[in-house]
Amino acid sequence: MAGVESENDVSEKIIRVSGGIFYQAGKILAAQRASGRDLAEYWEFPGGKIEAGESGREALYRELKEELQVEAEIGEFFARSTYRYSFGTVILDTYFCAWRSGDWKLHVHKELRWLAISELLTLQWAPADVPIIEKLLQEDFSAGIY
Repeated sequence: MAGVESENDVSEKIIRVSGGIFYQAGKILAAQRASGRDLAEYWEFPGGKIEAGESGREALYRELKEELQVEAEIGEFFARSTYRYSFGTVILDTYFCAWRSGDWKLHVHKELRWLAISELLTLQWAPADVPIIEKLLQEDFSAGIY
């Protein structure tokens, strides 16, 4: 049947996403996924899927505007992680971001929290995000990120 994937096909699906690392006053922004979605209740770096023809930065800018109603400056690439979920393999590229305008509004998230880097692992993060956090824990932010 056209359009229907078997379990084998789903496990081979590649999903490229961009996530934004907002760092402000010694804290990192975490976003909790809303109920009724894949990975519901898990925490993540805000962002979303990279569409055909988009760069990671372009996708992240678009997703932040759509999902949180903010405009952000997308800065340096930070890290990539890959995680194989039951619905496909996620390749997550993360970038440092700076808020520029707009009021934070939740559309696909349940909650936003600013956390000290040392507090990040107190939340239940989506598995693809965990290696990014582990790398953040090793970084020296004394000089800022830009």
